[in-house]
Amino acid sequence: MTSSKCTVRMATEKDWRETENLTREAFWNKYRPGCSEHYILHQFRNRPEFVQQLDCVIEEDGRIVAHIMYCQSKIMGDNGEIVPIMTFGPVSVLPEYQGKGYGSTLIHTTMENARELGCGAIVITGDPDYYHKLGFVSGHSRHIYYAAMPRNEEAPFFMVKELQPGFLAGVSGTFQVPDGYIVADADVEKFELNFPPKEKKKLPGQLA
Repeated sequence: MTSSKCTVRMATEKDWRETENLTREAFWNKYRPGCSEHYILHQFRNRPEFVQQLDCVIEEDGRIVAHIMYCQSKIMGDNGEIVPIMTFGPVSVLPEYQGKGYGSTLIHTTMENARELGCGAIVITGDPDYYHKLGFVSGHSRHIYYAAMPRNEEAPFFMVKELQPGFLAGVSGTFQVPDGYIVADADVEKFELNFPPKEKKKLPGQLA
């Protein structure tokens, strides 16, 4: 990012529609024909886990070009303790702005904001090649395990980052994806009626 006209700020209610459309553009046909990320964002804003202070955008020359969402989540400790943490995503950048540092700028800025809010650690699922550069490490290496997989199987896409040094010291447990990330295809299709039609394509490398 080289523009001096970029601003990272909290999203307001008047930005909701634009950020949902941005998210749709960013993820369309990326992991599956069409996408569900824009609907996940839409319904999370009505959930108690949603962190409004970290619902943030990058605005450049009056246009929103990137967006990130956070929610409260938890690690279920093997000793019965519940460890409060946060999760972020989707992280969305308009296609024509991707690969220029907008996403990493937004992540770095909001992680610092999350730390100031008292968040001790963040767990995510994503591309390890990208997120390792941002200081994330394998959850398995920190004895934090992805609930949907056996513990003896490495889940390279599942990563963790301490925001407060030592926060996860002595912690061993399981992370369950928050309920808000699981959405029904029928609900996504109904939500799609609010947007201009786009062609769904089955492309190489999609997950579904």
